[in-house]
Amino acid sequence: MSPLQSLHLAIGELAYTVALADGEMQEEEKKKFHSIVEAELRCKDYDFDVADIIFQVMEKHKADIETTYKWAMNEIKINSHYLSPELKQTFISVMIKIAKAYPPITSEESAIIERFKKDIEPLIGDPVYYGK
Repeated sequence: MSPLQSLHLAIGELAYTVALADGEMQEEEKKKFHSIVEAELRCKDYDFDVADIIFQVMEKHKADIETTYKWAMNEIKINSHYLSPELKQTFISVMIKIAKAYPPITSEESAIIERFKKDIEPLIGDPVYYGK
């Protein structure tokens, strides 16, 4: 998996934690999650479905929100040299759209989003990598 693909998978997992923050994920919520991730994170160079992979991984491992958050942020930090300002904004947007997909936005969802904004803010990508 390329660094850019790892970044997309990590943000997808963070978005999944937002979706789970208010409890069990409903079937309608899964559909909305899939369409948001597909629309926002689908890259023309991918030969796989990011949303499907996220569901398979998350449902198989049944990791808790905190464990998943830490793993995903670690992946983002490892691959942060590919993190453009635009990609950071896209990632934040994905998390917000996931939270809004199944109203209301809970305090737990808001807390994860705010934590993510704070954690990703100091990460600065290198245009040598993301400018390609």
